[in-house]
Amino acid sequence: MLPNALRPSATDHVPVLADEVRRLLDAQPGDTVVDATFGAGGHAELLALDLRGKGRFIAVDRDPSARAYFERFRKRAGVQARFLRGEFATVLQQLAANDVRVDAILLDLGVSSMQLDRPERGFSYAVDAPLDMRMDPSAEETAADIVNDAPERELQEIFRRYGEERYARQIARAIGRRRRREPFQRTGDLVDTIKVAIPTPARFGEGHPAKRVFQALRIAVNDELGQLEEALPAAVELLRPHGRVAVISFHSLEDRIVKHFFRDEARGCVCPPDFPVCACGRDPVLRVLTSRAVRPSAQEVALNPRSASARLRVAEKV
Repeated sequence: MLPNALRPSATDHVPVLADEVRRLLDAQPGDTVVDATFGAGGHAELLALDLRGKGRFIAVDRDPSARAYFERFRKRAGVQARFLRGEFATVLQQLAANDVRVDAILLDLGVSSMQLDRPERGFSYAVDAPLDMRMDPSAEETAADIVNDAPERELQEIFRRYGEERYARQIARAIGRRRRREPFQRTGDLVDTIKVAIPTPARFGEGHPAKRVFQALRIAVNDELGQLEEALPAAVELLRPHGRVAVISFHSLEDRIVKHFFRDEARGCVCPPDFPVCACGRDPVLRVLTSRAVRPSAQEVALNPRSASARLRVAEKV
């Protein structure tokens, strides 16, 4: 770990949609709150205030560097707090299996500022660094492993599905040509290959030309969509009646998963329309509190440009 690895940056504690999360989760004194993606603790600091010294706080993160931020949070949170390291889907499932019940759960998806702002983690296309992208540094597969070993067709599918990259085929082919000469080891090598692969006009529009590929690789390396799909049912099981779950997503695929899950769990009868009476006996499990995704204000985006793509959805257990 580099010497500055635990020094907070200017963006470490800029929680996205913080006021909206706090209002919609509506934590009360005595509640048990789970921040399943603790990061640097930006949201946790605010949610703990609403407990007013009464209640419990459970922090979850797969990144071991989050523990140092948690220790700082614990000393001033004023409530009983514990840190559980691991993938949030796995931890939520384990808590539910142990009959733990909670009142509020937050999932703030995507890469955190504390990861993005540290070049050695390899998440950023703006700085040359090892091609890593693991949220858990102990995980086996890195972005370099995928880029160097995956068949070109698989790379193309990753870039198209997770990054919605229109030049996925051209980029995958260019990677194939480059790695036959020399394997990829650094982010700069990948950025240069992407720039060469796409048409010249595309290099100067819609942001950085490597943005979508880096996003796709990060999602693939950390199985982010699979984690989300497994975590949502576990979160609902964990909630007490009238408990709430809030999810902040930064990608249309993530937001779609959350939207569809909330919608399906809020439905009652699922019998075919031509059934004269209900035969399934299914009752709604959730009540959706956000009819559409909540987006950051123009003022928040101006102060924190990384919040621009954020989408918040909240549901209550019934």
